[in-house]
Amino acid sequence: MNQIITPIFRMFDVEKAREFYVDFLGFQIDWEHRYEDHFPLYMQISSPSCTLHLSEHHGDACPGSAIRVQVEDIELFHQSLLRQEYKYARPGLEETPWGTREVSVTDPFGNRLHFYQPDHS
Repeated sequence: MNQIITPIFRMFDVEKAREFYVDFLGFQIDWEHRYEDHFPLYMQISSPSCTLHLSEHHGDACPGSAIRVQVEDIELFHQSLLRQEYKYARPGLEETPWGTREVSVTDPFGNRLHFYQPDHS
């Protein structure tokens, strides 16, 4: 059985979330849901590497969470982030002692995303 896990991250500002996840990281918005106008937003975003849910609902998630996302070409991904010239992050590319190459970023709400590629050399 193939299992799919969809992490939920707490967000506090929809525009900052869009700027970070869509404009900077390159995710697309799959859908958005509010029970009524002016209610908290719950939305799904995705990239070729993962799907995330972002929620303004109190209690849906705890700020400061972290996930690891495997990507196909970490160097290309890293260069694409640097080209964005996002004023709140200029992530580096790290070679870890456990055999991965990683790019780590923190969203505006304290959630951390560690994008990695296993070292197959």
